[in-house]
Amino acid sequence: MTTTTISAGSKLSQRVHDFVTRDFAPRFGELEKEFGSDPLWLRFLELGTELWLDSGNFEAVEGIWTREYSAVTTNNTLLNQEVGTGTYDELISEAAQLLSEFPDLTEREFRLEMAFILNATHALRLVERFDAHVSVEEHTDLAHDLEESVEYARRYFAICPERFYVKIPFTPAGLLATRRARQEGIPINHTLGFSARQNYVITRLAFPTFVNVFLGRLNSFIAKNGLGSGDYVGEKATLASQQAIRSLRDGRGFETRQIGASFRTYEQYLNLAGIDVITSPPNVAKELLDRRNELPLIESQIGQDYVPDIDPGVDPAQIGLDTLWRIEGKLVACVDALDREDLDSFDADTLVDFFEAHGCSDFLVRWSNPEIATSAEEGKIPKLSNWADQLADGSIGLDSLMNLAGFNSFAADQKEMDDHVLDVLSRTSPRRQRGK
Repeated sequence: MTTTTISAGSKLSQRVHDFVTRDFAPRFGELEKEFGSDPLWLRFLELGTELWLDSGNFEAVEGIWTREYSAVTTNNTLLNQEVGTGTYDELISEAAQLLSEFPDLTEREFRLEMAFILNATHALRLVERFDAHVSVEEHTDLAHDLEESVEYARRYFAICPERFYVKIPFTPAGLLATRRARQEGIPINHTLGFSARQNYVITRLAFPTFVNVFLGRLNSFIAKNGLGSGDYVGEKATLASQQAIRSLRDGRGFETRQIGASFRTYEQYLNLAGIDVITSPPNVAKELLDRRNELPLIESQIGQDYVPDIDPGVDPAQIGLDTLWRIEGKLVACVDALDREDLDSFDADTLVDFFEAHGCSDFLVRWSNPEIATSAEEGKIPKLSNWADQLADGSIGLDSLMNLAGFNSFAADQKEMDDHVLDVLSRTSPRRQRGK
């Protein structure tokens, strides 16, 4: 449960809020003339695609940013890269001094507060410089705690309601936290999605502002496991998800929008023109700019049905490839059944139980500790040899496996950032007690 020290509205929350926003001087709606315009990016806007950059690095964003861009998105990995440069070492010391006013903080609470301060501060700097919307991601320790996740979403949103989107990862608790946060009007970028069916369920149950497909990682899974080049796997999944989300918007009044994320090549801009949002690393965006004179006419690819490049000897069913773009009838029936339940009374375990009882245990997988450890050791791209039997028999979905890998990768980077904070404090105030 959430402690009184970290709840929204607590004394600690207010002190941290004031500390983070003390020098914040935004110019909402006043910076457009400071940035140029580019007809290449304008073409994407004409096709209905909003443009974001997947970076927290000021220099990298500066090299691409034009009036056509509207947001930057950070995550545990990208923030860790910025903090790891030492840019915020002085801030870390100042924040630790602030938190020392609350001696009852546990070590875990101290880590959560430091991460919150760093994330919010960096995001506010991005808002100041670019007048951008910024996706700020919660600490990975919150991903399985419904109550705490909602509390931190409230606190992030209170820092800058004009420009902050809060990123919550796709876990059972995260799904319910997104639902509750959205009921309070907090804009949520529900992250770590990998398939049309995941985003269909997320949208129907939690109605987030944005959902994602990390398409580059899907292509990499095929390539790194020797199953083919992997080209168009992620693109096919993204377009299928876009179609599902658009159908829910048009037919049922949902407002969720689809993000294509984890871009690896400039061609993916062309392959996914017309989707709701593209967020790309600056280096991929730059490659597209550098090739502008050799590009074909950029047209909407909505409705395109790409054929994934996998080797002829690979049976797609054996790796559960269709979980990336097919929305099964039994999954739809499961969600229909949930609509008849008091979902707001559910906790994470109850939600997993419900999916199991309706034959969808491959969708919300009850991972064992050894499975989680195996995934964490693998990194962001799973090794097929470790999961082949479960994928083949349908006990886990490929999208579920990619979600687990993605979360573990973020958790590793989060820990690295937490360790950097403690290292800085050990050098600047070695005798300070950090939590009890």
